[in-house]
Amino acid sequence: MLKKTFEDEMLERIIEASLIYMCACPAQVAKELLDMRQLYEYQQNCLNDSPLNAKVHELIAETVAINHARMEATLDEILTLENWDRETLTMPEGLRKLRDKIIEES
Repeated sequence: MLKKTFEDEMLERIIEASLIYMCACPAQVAKELLDMRQLYEYQQNCLNDSPLNAKVHELIAETVAINHARMEATLDEILTLENWDRETLTMPEGLRKLRDKIIEES
């Protein structure tokens, strides 16, 4: 089973906030985490196949689990570096103002 720091709903909030404020990096990481969770679940469902296929699915699931943990740590660090509100998972005011300034100058 995948160890999850961020629940799916939390990742969806990060994606939504990132897209609204045109800050794609947190959204991209959150999206990759959701995709990894789907891939991991798929591999777990396929483990009942033949012994050869089971080994393939175990390998894929193990690799996904390792990468998932690293990506969650990365997202956690991004949210810390950008000073996101951890309770509401909203982008800090400073990043929103920077986005607005960039739009005005365009």
